Amino acid sequence: MKKLLTTALVAAMVPFAGMAQTPTTATTPTSPVDANAPLPGANSFTEGQAKSRLEANGYTEVSELKKDDNGVWKGSAMSAGAKVNVSVDYRGNVVRN
Repeated sequence: MKKLLTTALVAAMVPFAGMAQTPTTATTPTSPVDANAPLPGANSFTEGQAKSRLEANGYTEVSELKKDDNGVWKGSAMSAGAKVNVSVDYRGNVVRN
């Protein structure tokens, strides 16, 4: 009886072990960009949030971020060893200009 109870307990735990190993978050920080990005609109991102968004998409040394009249954050950053112009729109689209 003790062996049967132990076997039943182990069998009941097996499905939970598989669930504990299932990732719950996306592994890639990048997201698809809207076709016409950067899109004009009322941008509620702070400068720090826009910079974080760029860094999450692989850009380094983000600088000179300024919000333009269309609500798009624009600045410069390093990508693959080259200085590039970048922008973040109100939807969070990151675009290399």
